[in-house]
Amino acid sequence: MSASTSTEPITLSARALATALRRRELSCRELMQACLAQIERFNPTVNALVSLQPTAQLLQQANACDARLARGEAVGRLHGFPMAPKDFVATAGMPTTMGSPVFAKQVTTHDAIMVERLRRAGAIFVGRSNTPEFGLGSHTYNTVFGTTRNAWSMDHAAGGSSGGAAVALALHMLPVADGSDMMGSLRNPAAWNNVYGLRPSLGRVPTGPGPELFFQQLGCEGPMGRTPEDVAWLLSVQAGHDERSPLSLAGDGEVFAQPLDAELRGRRIGWLGDLGGHLPMGPGVMALCESALRHFDTLGCSVEAAVPAFDFDALWTAWLRLRGFIVAGALRGLHADPITRTQLKPEACWEVEQGERLSAAMLHEAAVTRTQWHGALLKLFERFDFLVLPAAQVFPLSADEHWPREVGGRAMDTYHRWMEVTIGPTLAGLPAMAIPAGFSQEAGTRSLPMGLQLIGRPGADLEVLRMAHGWHQATPFAGMRPPLLQHAH
Repeated sequence: MSASTSTEPITLSARALATALRRRELSCRELMQACLAQIERFNPTVNALVSLQPTAQLLQQANACDARLARGEAVGRLHGFPMAPKDFVATAGMPTTMGSPVFAKQVTTHDAIMVERLRRAGAIFVGRSNTPEFGLGSHTYNTVFGTTRNAWSMDHAAGGSSGGAAVALALHMLPVADGSDMMGSLRNPAAWNNVYGLRPSLGRVPTGPGPELFFQQLGCEGPMGRTPEDVAWLLSVQAGHDERSPLSLAGDGEVFAQPLDAELRGRRIGWLGDLGGHLPMGPGVMALCESALRHFDTLGCSVEAAVPAFDFDALWTAWLRLRGFIVAGALRGLHADPITRTQLKPEACWEVEQGERLSAAMLHEAAVTRTQWHGALLKLFERFDFLVLPAAQVFPLSADEHWPREVGGRAMDTYHRWMEVTIGPTLAGLPAMAIPAGFSQEAGTRSLPMGLQLIGRPGADLEVLRMAHGWHQATPFAGMRPPLLQHAH
């Protein structure tokens, strides 16, 4: 490792890593060894990465990456990068358990499109990132691998469903990480671990192959990173049209590999807050998020409170129906079999049972409500360049608590009602990025991270990344490291 890369490889940005590897100032083997050392140091405590591959095999792959560089061969943007695809997305030759005991011994024989792109770009898969069963719930625990713990406090939840990815990033086990998002699964764990997670625009990252690719419009795959530039670097590989994914957007991901510096002065921010009191919030969440808005002033942006005129109860009903339709479609076979049904967690059974009660009229009504919601947000974007609201309604839960039964004095009537704050961008198909907002201030307890959702116009993924980049430079959160890292160095 040359003097120019004397800094630990695990602290370098994705762009800096790629440059150092291409110039052979850092070897792929050295990078792999550095990441494996972090995994050995921290993963037994936090349980972020699962199905870890043999060290000798990984070092052999890293050596092969170095040999390609030595021969002067062209390589991709992730050449030699250790990665761990979320244990929800098909990855050939590795277990894809989806956190379910039903699939605990399943070894996948094909790659999802997104994984195929990571592999083609040169990533080396060290294992999988942990996820809740079938990705259901914003708390990463399952009976196959156990609970993933928050990078900032071992007593608290990591968020989900991309909780393993967020914790691995926060503790520098990986340079970048992929995840997926239906109900905040890239946004909630990023917010709870002081990193960045982007739910891209509908179709930005192609989905598939799979049994159903037309109606499934709520879940998507996307990038996570310790900085917006790292997020954009990974998105440049993930994004781009694929004819196997009928809803994927035209173009490729090249635009996301460029520097994100941009003039942000004069941008108008609409603060959605708690949607005019509709969303219950845990103690301190709104105060912290509102305090964080001052950083937009530093960037020369204006912030104004704005709540769309909409029936939010109708929006929640539409969400329940559309989500139930998708989840029931995916899991109804397992639920119908008495043997596999006993292995499903109660929340999965509940989703299937809700979905099977739906009529065509109920689904059509939900789709109409969704369309109206999209139109309501378009009206807001006539006044604002970005919309912002909290990334979660509570600070990280106790790791032993499956989900909160009440928030802000209101009973939660479903296992996921406490994450209602995330459904707006999902239903509208808008790009939404979790950006750090600071830490809880409750006396006598460990400070816990919280984030904001930065939401852009339809298709404005690059603009969201540019604003997030400005935020990253204007806020003090970037240099803050979890206590585990502080004690390790």
